[in-house]
Amino acid sequence: IREGSTKRVLGMLESLANSEDAAEKQKYADFWKDFGQVLKEGIGEDHQNQERLAKLFRFASTHADEGVSLADYVGRMKEGQEAIYYITADSLAAAKSSPQLEIFRKKGIEVLLLVDRVDEWMLSHLYEFDGKALQSVAKGSVDLGKLQDEDEKKKAEEVAEALKPLVDKLKDALKDRAKDVRVTTRLVDSPACIVVEEGDVSGHLARLLKQAGQQAPESKPTLEINPEHALVKRLDGS
Repeated sequence: IREGSTKRVLGMLESLANSEDAAEKQKYADFWKDFGQVLKEGIGEDHQNQERLAKLFRFASTHADEGVSLADYVGRMKEGQEAIYYITADSLAAAKSSPQLEIFRKKGIEVLLLVDRVDEWMLSHLYEFDGKALQSVAKGSVDLGKLQDEDEKKKAEEVAEALKPLVDKLKDALKDRAKDVRVTTRLVDSPACIVVEEGDVSGHLARLLKQAGQQAPESKPTLEINPEHALVKRLDGS
C-alpha cells in the first residue's frame, strides 16, 4: 500500500476509534474483531506508523474483557506505576486464572491479557507506549518499585533470608529442571508459580513454536514460592 493510502486508512480508523458517537465506536469495535490481528502484524512491518498503529490496538485486561486501548490503560495507571503490565496466554480464561496476577489484583493494578497468537510477534516490536515500558508479569522477579512501600520490601527481604535453607534444598532437588528457586511477593493465594527470566522465551511462545513444529530455544524456568502459604510453611518445618 502506498504511503498516502496508508495515511488515509489510518486517519479513517482513528476517526472511528476516537469518535464520541456510540455507533461509530461500535463500527470500530466490529472492525477490530475482524481485522485486529492484521493491524497487530503491521507493527513489525510499518515502523514509520508504529505509534499510530499502537493507539488503535484494543485488548482485554483485568479491568475489562475487551476494548481496552493502551491510552485507556495509561490513563488508569496507579500513582508511581512506571510500566504497562501484561501477560500472554492461550485463552482469556487461562490468562485470568494465572497465579502471576495475584499481587497485581491485590493492589488493584491493571494487567493486559494478551491471548491472540499474533501477540508474541507484536511484543517483539512494541516495547513501550507513551514512554511506559511494556513488562510481562510472568518474566523476571516482580518489582513494583514505588507501588511497594519500604515496610513491604523490608519484610520480603527478611522472609527470603529466613527461608534460605528451604530454597537451597529446593534448588538442589530441582537443579536439573529449574534455573533458580526463589521466594516471591508475586503470589497471594497460590503456593508456587513458574516464571522465566527476562530475555528468555515465554512459556506461551515456546508452546506456539512447538505447535508450529519449530524448536524453542532451551531455557529452564524459575520456581517461585509463596512464603505465606501453608504448604510452604509446612515444607519449611519438615
